[in-house]
Amino acid sequence: MRSTWNGSISFGLVTIPVKTYSATDRTSSVSFVRIHEKDGAQIQYRKICELDGEEVPNEEVGKGYQAPGDDAIVPITDEDLSRLPMPTAKTLSILSFVDPDQIDPLQMDKAYYLGPNGAAATKPYALLREALEDHRKVALGKVAMRGRESLAMLRAHNGAIVMHTLLWPDQLRPVTGVAPDEVELRENELTLAETLMDSLGELDPAELHDDYREAVEELVAAKLEGEPVAPAASGPSGAQVIDLTAALEKSVRAARGGRDAGTEAEPASVTPIRGRKAAKKGEAEQGAAKKSGAAGKKAAAKKTAPASAKKAPAKKTAAAPKAAGGRAKGTSTAKKTAAAGTSKKTASKTTAKTSTAKKSTTKKSTTKKSTAKKTAARKTSKRSSA
Repeated sequence: MRSTWNGSISFGLVTIPVKTYSATDRTSSVSFVRIHEKDGAQIQYRKICELDGEEVPNEEVGKGYQAPGDDAIVPITDEDLSRLPMPTAKTLSILSFVDPDQIDPLQMDKAYYLGPNGAAATKPYALLREALEDHRKVALGKVAMRGRESLAMLRAHNGAIVMHTLLWPDQLRPVTGVAPDEVELRENELTLAETLMDSLGELDPAELHDDYREAVEELVAAKLEGEPVAPAASGPSGAQVIDLTAALEKSVRAARGGRDAGTEAEPASVTPIRGRKAAKKGEAEQGAAKKSGAAGKKAAAKKTAPASAKKAPAKKTAAAPKAAGGRAKGTSTAKKTAAAGTSKKTASKTTAKTSTAKKSTTKKSTTKKSTAKKTAARKTSKRSSA
């Protein structure tokens, strides 16, 4: 990396020579050039003098200061700026060490990596880095770069010292008129929001990428090859009244499902209040239909009970017939059932008659035997008396 500024850090009586390197790269972001739509030629911006209307070369372009509300412009040269009492022109003076949460992120402007400038700067550089990391503090100071003085914050990061230039407090605009008035929130809504925050888990920086840049690159490639450009999918348009609790609950379920399964969770959609009422009504109708269906099944079950159990006519066991034109299976089933019941009754009557006949035959044979025995006994008694 190429160094953008050379200076030193003033840490009490310790001076640390450093070099600055830009920590960010914005060249990879999408940038467009302006063209003439009629012929596709690129439009150039030229520096034109307002007095004579002629183009001014870069070597003749200087600096000037125009006070707010005044039309007069005062020329300022580099020699004028060099005479100003600016002790921070080449030195970052540390003023204090504060907790990181005392720095408003709105003040963050641009980030630079600081590296030691020379072998003699290595040890004091490492000392300041370790002190910042162990004490969990950030250094706050002032530095002059590119013709202006700025606040600066130093912090330890991945074995190096990072400098963030900060905006001055009066450069932050007030939030007046932006925040809404007091809004009443229910406790369960706040609980669901916190649960959703916990369910989303941690974010892997390696998974972050610029989807818009990739889409632009695909668009350019398609145009170069003469292929048709696929239209983008349109998202939901327009704001709508939502059921906040239902949306939070669905978001929590989606986040937990995606985390447990290791897959990307579907984006939670917002449920309109009217739609939810209609859904409840539909659920009620479905529940009523299920109840009526269950009652019908119970009645059919009672009708299909065996004939021996309830002595019901065989026609009740018939199932619903088929469509017209076909012979109903339920009717044939009923006839078979009736025939089976009739045959069983006939068999039972025949068995009963047979057993009655056997009993009567047995009684007659027993009566004959006892009569014969009595007759023999009488004859024997007569002989003995003679």
